[in-house]
Amino acid sequence: MNDKNPKSSSGKFRKWLKRKHKKKQPDPYYLQDELSDGDDFMEDIYVSSLEIDPCTSTNELRIFVGTWNVAGRAPVGSLAVDLEEWLKPQDAVDIYVLGFQEIVPLKTRTVIGAEDPRKATNWNLLIGKALNESSGCPWLTPMLNPISSDSYHYVRNPGLEKRASFSAICDNTRMRGKPITQHRHHQQAVIGGSKYKLMASKKMVGVFISVWMKEELVTKYSVSNVKVSSVACGIMGYLGNKGSVSVSMSIERTSFCFIAAHLASGEKQGDEGRRNHQVSEIFKRTSFPRSAKDEHNLHPLTILGHDRIFWFGDLNYRLYNLEDNLARHLIQKKDWKALQEFDQLRREQEDGGVFQGWREGNIEFAPTYKYSSSNCNRYSGGVPSRSGEKQRTPAWCDRILWYGKGVKLLSYLRSEIKFSDHRPVSALFSTQIEVNKSSNPRIFSKDTIVPNIMPPEQIGTSGNYEEGKATLLSLIVKDTEASSIHTQKL
Repeated sequence: MNDKNPKSSSGKFRKWLKRKHKKKQPDPYYLQDELSDGDDFMEDIYVSSLEIDPCTSTNELRIFVGTWNVAGRAPVGSLAVDLEEWLKPQDAVDIYVLGFQEIVPLKTRTVIGAEDPRKATNWNLLIGKALNESSGCPWLTPMLNPISSDSYHYVRNPGLEKRASFSAICDNTRMRGKPITQHRHHQQAVIGGSKYKLMASKKMVGVFISVWMKEELVTKYSVSNVKVSSVACGIMGYLGNKGSVSVSMSIERTSFCFIAAHLASGEKQGDEGRRNHQVSEIFKRTSFPRSAKDEHNLHPLTILGHDRIFWFGDLNYRLYNLEDNLARHLIQKKDWKALQEFDQLRREQEDGGVFQGWREGNIEFAPTYKYSSSNCNRYSGGVPSRSGEKQRTPAWCDRILWYGKGVKLLSYLRSEIKFSDHRPVSALFSTQIEVNKSSNPRIFSKDTIVPNIMPPEQIGTSGNYEEGKATLLSLIVKDTEASSIHTQKL
């Protein structure tokens, strides 16, 4: 291939890659996903009404979604400063949704051994520090032991026209039937606390998701049905070196699903088929089961049942049928448009493969993988190559997609943190939620905020019941204590 005239070469592939799509796009809320093996896959999807109830209004939320493969490195040292630079904590962001891959090295003992909750705790600690200390809010070291109760209740305070939260730190049975006024000190504790609160967290081997919401919105809106799910589809189709962790939650009358994924690697022809299969498995096996207490509080059971869906991670799709030298030449010229014509993920979407009907922002940044090493701005391989380096054609492995109406992309970019062989990617979205106009006080039941940590037999092969409680609940209770201390000083 002639590197001196890359535009003419890429033009030929442009014609070859383009496909005519004259079919009308199906309504995404009634989409029969082509990844399904049969009709029963879509059977249990809960479909939200698209009609706006006259008793509701719409409010705007801004959601920051980020993904980063950290190559097994621990969150220590200067990373705290780097993380703050990536997240850029600011008032404009209401929710931070962060997905990480390889927060532990993908070695045999970490893949088949017991989960280590300390890794997730350390990452959550660092994220909380980056989001809160920059705004002068208190953030203390979390306790490592879980509390005895995962009850969170919400009640609207008519005087403030907002909902204040309080945590049932005591045993569940001691809370039942007691008047809310007896827990007013818990209600006050939320005011003046951390700017962002941890809403959900889930780890499966090296895949990790962490969701944070602005504290004032937690008290303003009804946040319910926070649930987590994990799907392991790595070695032999069921080990957790590859797969996904997901969070489902509802804010007022709008449901959200966030999926952080790490798919199969490889740039040989046919490797994309393994990635496509894993996407299919994640769609089929991700579930958010209802329990007895959810009888009158319906929520989506599967990914596609949600109103707003965000899928992000190290998806590992490469540049298709493109010589390494030409790829590097286009990168040097910053000709992202020409380079995108060879992008494997976009070709899969166009050719009737995975993620049909999903959207992604225009990529106007350099490929995020693979860099020679940490603290390096040079891609691995190339000519001449250094001893011991893997020959890898650079690619946009780290991606953020979304699905559903009412979502607007505000920015899509990468950060220049030289912590691993990947660069982190982030997208800022503006989305609408439906809010009830009624001001009648409402009390929300158990599991309103804390994820319904399902028994191991209900969440696939991960079985991280105690780890999930330790990671999430210890952070929440410590955050509540910090809020109370801060309030007493005022």
